[in-house]
Amino acid sequence: MDIKTIQSDEGLREAIRHKKRIVVKIGSSSLQHTETGDLDYIRLEKLVRELCDIRNQGKDVILVTSGAIAVGRKAVNLKEIRTKTGAEAMAVKQACSAIGQARLMMTYQKLFAEYNQVAAQILMTKNTIVDNLNRYNAQNTFCELLRMGVVPIVNENDTVATYEIEIGDNDTLSAVVAALVKADLLILLSDIDGLYTDDPRKNPEAKFISEVRQLTDELMEMGKPSAGSDVGTGGMNTKLIAARIATSSNVDMIIANSQDIGILHRLLGGEKEGTLFLAHEDEGFDLPEFVDNLHRTE
Repeated sequence: MDIKTIQSDEGLREAIRHKKRIVVKIGSSSLQHTETGDLDYIRLEKLVRELCDIRNQGKDVILVTSGAIAVGRKAVNLKEIRTKTGAEAMAVKQACSAIGQARLMMTYQKLFAEYNQVAAQILMTKNTIVDNLNRYNAQNTFCELLRMGVVPIVNENDTVATYEIEIGDNDTLSAVVAALVKADLLILLSDIDGLYTDDPRKNPEAKFISEVRQLTDELMEMGKPSAGSDVGTGGMNTKLIAARIATSSNVDMIIANSQDIGILHRLLGGEKEGTLFLAHEDEGFDLPEFVDNLHRTE
């Protein structure tokens, strides 16, 4: 079913049922207890259960997860990073990532095994996409894992990444992964219901936007903090950049609230939650070039 040919809101959501290759992104704040910073195992278990059920429906699923640095800092009781130089701070951050990524993957592996699913780790940097051979190899790895029925778990390789080679945030990373594997749908699980005309936490008059059929320049500007709007607060700018990558690569995208992880099966059941961005394939969109230019205008 071609979602672009459907006119009604109900039809658009119903078409989500037929998606076969799905990328799900979840952030650190959705995986941890606010009070302590420790992993929220109940929420994590629910996430894994939802993803395994998607796999059991015969769909391909990829998880893009944050949390490695936070988990690592918690493991060594590092409440804040105090260093004299930026290079020292980077070393601490990368060390925490090395500790935390191992712990995070161990937890995911155990949880997926509980539901008879196999998980695999893929760590990426900007060079994974920009370099032609690296991109080709990464694409082949993803495709082979999915063919085997494995759930790839993706994170940025913070242990080696520096400003020059980092993608920078997992909203963008998840969209890059969705484009790379030719996914049908990208779901960004966030701490907000979706896209609003303004920051709903500050402006009670902000209106919810259920569907975005065309990602205009005006809409993109709304997400920038410098544009005089608070929509950018809470990372909406990175989510709109992700939408640009996904929709230009012929991938539909949904921003939805992660407060209830069960929203995943409701979304894939065609229920109208979150903001749906419709794919509009741009044949002139060059993924490696776009990724290579990340941060250069900042």
